Amino acid sequence: MSETTLAELLARNERHAESLPESYFDAVEDSQEPAVVSICCADSRVSQEGMWNVREPGWVFTPSTIGNQVWDTRDGKRIVDGSVLYPISNTDTGVAVVVGHSGCGALTATLEAVQSETATVGEDVGKWIKTLVPVVEAGLEQDGIDASRDVSLVNQLVEFNVDRQVAFLRESDSVPGSTDVYGFVYDFQGVYGDTRGRTYLVNVNGTTDIQAIREMVPEAYAVAVRRLVDG
Repeated sequence: MSETTLAELLARNERHAESLPESYFDAVEDSQEPAVVSICCADSRVSQEGMWNVREPGWVFTPSTIGNQVWDTRDGKRIVDGSVLYPISNTDTGVAVVVGHSGCGALTATLEAVQSETATVGEDVGKWIKTLVPVVEAGLEQDGIDASRDVSLVNQLVEFNVDRQVAFLRESDSVPGSTDVYGFVYDFQGVYGDTRGRTYLVNVNGTTDIQAIREMVPEAYAVAVRRLVDG
């Protein structure tokens, strides 16, 4: 047992608990109505509460999956992952956000599996990589994705995957048509610009045209609207 890590967990939580005002949970103690469900890649470098500057409980519902995949499989059929669908169906959450991130390990592993017949994927994550294989294969066929560009192929595929996940939610009968679905890429490597830690808006309800998206957001945030792949 790693006593050092265990002690650190306890100490970190102690600091967290002691920092909270007495009324911190009052509004959400018995129920929740998050404004947003934000599905992000499972990665220790990508904090959903951090990226959205969440200071209060109950505002954002935060499932994470390998490769920020919004789907799962049941009886051989592709369905919306339950952790994404729950707040949409049960807590009146009207906004769904798909967040990829720069340098995604899941897309890297999937690309390697697609490009090399000898690439192997461990059983623990194999299911999730296999479901990304068709996404990567389709992405490599896109004219806007080019391995010779300065931007890495993986980061181009990250954005393409976000588009695919957004499309799946919008096309699902389980998701009400009134639900807004936004696609972002969280950039901690300076791929999109100089501001690390910014989420770049790449898709709004299926719209990927940069100029059209910029017209949808306040002018002050136009800098956060960028794409690597032509919409």
